[in-house]
Amino acid sequence: MTAEALAALHARCFDTGPPPWSAASFVGLLEDPACFLLARPGGFALGRAAAGEAELLTIAVAPEARRGGVGRALLAAFEAEATRRGAEEAFLEVSEANAAARALYAGAGYSVAGRRPGYYRRADNSPVAALTLRKRLRNPCRVPKTD
Repeated sequence: MTAEALAALHARCFDTGPPPWSAASFVGLLEDPACFLLARPGGFALGRAAAGEAELLTIAVAPEARRGGVGRALLAAFEAEATRRGAEEAFLEVSEANAAARALYAGAGYSVAGRRPGYYRRADNSPVAALTLRKRLRNPCRVPKTD
């Protein structure tokens, strides 16, 4: 997907929060070697992995592709790539009002780690809290080597 296509889909998917990300924002993120893009027909996920943690920066699924497993597949791909890059834990932020996304994350094992009241704004400018979610990606216990 081009940066322009990412920005266009992002704009279609979110009605709360800061303004949708621009093509220039996507270009800047994709230039960061810690960031990675995962695209599927109907959606994409953008993540970043560093220092044993991964952040799901954004995930967007076209309205007409929702409830077809695209979000679930993208989330699983994000976790697999984050693990491949050495992350042991993942975190993300989601609007408290986004019931569909919250259900997706809960079903994948994410749990609430924090709440930021009034972090996002609806189109009518009313406040919406952001939830910070976390999930352990792999067991941090390692079996010691024996000689």
